[in-house]
Amino acid sequence: MRKPNTHFACHSCGRVAECAPGEMPCEALQGWLTVSYWEGPGVVEYYNFCSFSCLESWADTQVPRVPDVFLDSFKEEKS
Repeated sequence: MRKPNTHFACHSCGRVAECAPGEMPCEALQGWLTVSYWEGPGVVEYYNFCSFSCLESWADTQVPRVPDVFLDSFKEEKS
């Protein structure tokens, strides 16, 4: 029985890389980036990205943003 191909999807844009049976994932993901994220003791999540741009987009969504309305309250009023 033939083993099915393994698919890796970019966590940001959804682009897919296919790993054929017997092929090493590092061959299918050549040029890609993988992030290991420790969620807790013994719990690791892996995220694959096809480019630095996709990694950057994902990382930006992980950082809390200060609302613009709050930042605008610190601007000096013009007289």
